Amino acid sequence: MSIVSLLGINVLNNPARFTDPYQFEITFECLEPLKEDLEWKLTYVGSSRSLEHDQELDSILVGPVPVGVNKFILTADAPSPELIPASELVSVTVILLSCSYREREFVRVGYYVNNEYDSEELRENPPSKVQVEHIVRNILAEKPRVTRFNIVWDNEEEEEYPPEELEEEEEDDKETVGDEDEEDEDEEVEDEEDEEEADEEAEEAEEVEEVDEVEEADEADEEQEKKETR
Repeated sequence: MSIVSLLGINVLNNPARFTDPYQFEITFECLEPLKEDLEWKLTYVGSSRSLEHDQELDSILVGPVPVGVNKFILTADAPSPELIPASELVSVTVILLSCSYREREFVRVGYYVNNEYDSEELRENPPSKVQVEHIVRNILAEKPRVTRFNIVWDNEEEEEYPPEELEEEEEDDKETVGDEDEEDEDEEVEDEEDEEEADEEAEEAEEVEEVDEVEEADEADEEQEKKETR
C-alpha cells in the first residue's frame, strides 16, 4: 500500500506563453509519518526521438510531511528553447511531473503540451527561423496519464516486498486473466451441453429403432395369421 497518495493537480497558468513559468497546485495525502522528504520533479520532453533533449525544469524537496492532506504550489521555469531541436519547438510534446521517496519514484503524471504560434498568419506560413516569442503553449490538463509504482517505504523490508511494478499494468493483467477464465468456463459449459444433446439424440434413435422392430414383428404375425386362415 502506498503511504502517499496523489489526490489532484491543478494547472494554474494555462494556456500561457512558451517562456512563461509553469505552475501546478498539487494536493496529496500522507497516511503515516515519513522519515525523509518527498522529491517532486518536473521534466520537459524536448524531443520524441531522443532523451538527450529532456530538460529537468525543477526539482524540490517537500518536508517534513505531516500526516493528512497537504497542498503546495510547484513553480518551474520554462525550458530553454536553444536546447530543443528547432523542428520540434512548434509541435506537440509532453511534460512529466513525478514524485519520489528515497530516490524511488512512486507516481508519475504526464501531460500533452501543444506549442503553436499565436497568430493564424504564422500558423499558416511559419517562418524559416522559429520565433519563440510568438509561441503559446496549451497543456491538455483534462487528460493526464497517471502511472503508479510499488516502492519500499520506511517500515517495510525490501526483500519481503514485491519488485517495482506498474499498478496500471497489474490491473490490466488481472482483467485479462479474468476474461480468459470466463472464456474457459463458457467453453466447458458448451462442451457439456453438446455431450448432453448427443446422448439425447442417441437415446431417441434407439427408441425409434425399437419401435420399428416391434411394428415389423406385428406385421409379420398378421401375415402369418392370414395364411393360416386361408
